[in-house]
Amino acid sequence: MDLLFADEAFDRRPQIVAPGAVWIPGFLSPEAQTWIVGRYAEWQSGPVPPHATTIAGHPMSVRTIGLGWHWRPGRYDRRAADVNDRLVLPFPDWMTRLGRQVLGAASTVVDDDAEFPQGTAAGWGFEPGAYHPDVALVNYYDERAKMGMHQDKDEFDPAPVVSLSLGDTCLFRFGNTDNRNRPFDDLRLASGDAFVFGGPARFAYHGVRSILPGTAPEHGRLDHLGGGRINITMRTTGRD
Repeated sequence: MDLLFADEAFDRRPQIVAPGAVWIPGFLSPEAQTWIVGRYAEWQSGPVPPHATTIAGHPMSVRTIGLGWHWRPGRYDRRAADVNDRLVLPFPDWMTRLGRQVLGAASTVVDDDAEFPQGTAAGWGFEPGAYHPDVALVNYYDERAKMGMHQDKDEFDPAPVVSLSLGDTCLFRFGNTDNRNRPFDDLRLASGDAFVFGGPARFAYHGVRSILPGTAPEHGRLDHLGGGRINITMRTTGRD
């Protein structure tokens, strides 16, 4: 019965979810997943620890670590004034290279899709090699955490958002740019999956409906955190 609802039972081919939005299941190798999980253990030690950001007076159910910049609703700063006023860790060079690799793979998916004229499905406005993200928001979801439908709109630069999933599978909802309602797509993002949204989809509403406990593969398990999911989103702030 478990196999009936395993990730492998669903369509796991790369696909264009919407113009500008591309899902690449299994992008990260098992070795890469294990290595990045190890980096998270280093980021946890600070100088700014994982923390629940407060929105409208309520703490989020996810715990966030910022690399390159510290995010609060509506702003980015180098120091985490709302946590401990420490400087955040720098954005790692290897993550820039990884982000470009994800964009390159997503571009291949777009070019190979006969449903869309070449270039119209991505519409990112530049080649993957020109991608220069400068912030990563690393979110940890325990088995009860969720994230409501929202837009990523605190960046001045409209470069694509590159998202990576590690650990347990989540039910991810990707919607439209007008409102939080239909049309939307519900996807199962599993450990190692990449997701890109930019161009016409850059400001689409999206969120995490739930975490599916116990679904992480052996190389993506987060037992030292009590299970759950890590999500890394790379963005370009456009700030100095």
